[in-house]
Amino acid sequence: MLSLQEISDRLEIQDLMVRYSHAVDTRQWDLLDDIFTADAHIDYSAMGGATGDLASTKAFLAATLPNFPAYQHLISNSSITVDGDSATARTICHNPMLIKDHDGNQTLMFCGLWYLDEFARIDGQWRIAKRSEEKSYMYLTPATPGF
Repeated sequence: MLSLQEISDRLEIQDLMVRYSHAVDTRQWDLLDDIFTADAHIDYSAMGGATGDLASTKAFLAATLPNFPAYQHLISNSSITVDGDSATARTICHNPMLIKDHDGNQTLMFCGLWYLDEFARIDGQWRIAKRSEEKSYMYLTPATPGF
């Protein structure tokens, strides 16, 4: 049976991952400062993105995501292992992203991946210390004129 501390740790880590999704989906990049450790390493390369520290990741997101009129990060099926003040998780992310071409036609890109995370409890708060992605699939729907 899980202890109350283990239950609390798991819920706090799940909440942290949801806050990440909300920060990215609402384009509030500075909220990531309370989600990642100051020395975090973030690797989005499996899905064609950047790799780097928190500052370069925020810059990458701020420069890249405005090219997509809409997107969502839907996370689930987290497998979390807690060991004192550190933890790891493997979490599914389904990430649909709307793309417009130069003619105004729209395409929907579906990205399926897993987040592979390492967490650290710092001053009583869980933070993501390392995040990488593992690609499952990427699919583009046919373009829809004038949608």
